[in-house]
Amino acid sequence: MIKAAIVGYGNIGRYVLEAIEASGDMKCVGIVRRNPDGEQPAELAGYEVKSALSALSKKPDVAILATPTRSVEKYALEALALGISTVDSFDIHTSIWDLRTTLDKAAKETGAVSIISAGWDPGSDSVIRTLLQACAPKGLTYTNFGPGMSMGHTVAVKAIEGVKGALSMTIPLGTSIHRRMVYVELKDGYTLEEVAAKIKADPYFASDETHVVQVEDVNEVIDMGHGVNLTRKGVSGKTQNQLFEFDMKINNPALTGQVLVSAARAALRQQPGAYTLPEIPVMDLLEGDRETLIRHLV
Repeated sequence: MIKAAIVGYGNIGRYVLEAIEASGDMKCVGIVRRNPDGEQPAELAGYEVKSALSALSKKPDVAILATPTRSVEKYALEALALGISTVDSFDIHTSIWDLRTTLDKAAKETGAVSIISAGWDPGSDSVIRTLLQACAPKGLTYTNFGPGMSMGHTVAVKAIEGVKGALSMTIPLGTSIHRRMVYVELKDGYTLEEVAAKIKADPYFASDETHVVQVEDVNEVIDMGHGVNLTRKGVSGKTQNQLFEFDMKINNPALTGQVLVSAARAALRQQPGAYTLPEIPVMDLLEGDRETLIRHLV
């Protein structure tokens, strides 16, 4: 059995635990939370809850980082220094290579593995984009998200001073162009104008059309559904007008949690170092023996 620990227990952490419990080859040996001595959710009864991986009574094989993107590097480096492999759902696309470089060095120093950006985008969608480009090496791929709640963007808004609660919705405009609709519940003493300016200046939003709307209670508008449409039009060999399309509608944190758990399984099948999901053999993500999987899938 693969021994996994969950670092962070918010929306994604809850679904990671469910995915581990539903697997047949993995068990959770502990949860790392900021306040392990406080009252815990009922579903954590029977699980060891600590403030650090090093405090767990059983050393995990892999740490699943269900933390905000901007803290992934910190927690990954701490785990890798202990010789514990990591997986995360880091989602700042422009910084993925830099994170991979940093964690690759740290992982190799202790003989561990780090699979980064293993959510659904970046993550499983990245694998699909890679496959489509192999099918049509010349061409264009458009990734259109939503409409739906973006976890990373929502967390980024919540971290902005003056924000009590937030929801960031991604609205597809076509050809990989998106509008961000941000709904905020403000703390006393802050104005919509000053908070909106900070949101629009954040790197998560700076390159997209962004609208910020104040609401009385953000819980009245939250819906964790999301989706993506991937389209590639290109050339196979010298034959033009090849058209491919992939479409899905999903619960955002549930899919992220499942991909993280699948990537945790794959991490233990790789050589030391850091990887993105397209670098991993897709069969390594699956539970079961190789012969059975090949007979069923190939």
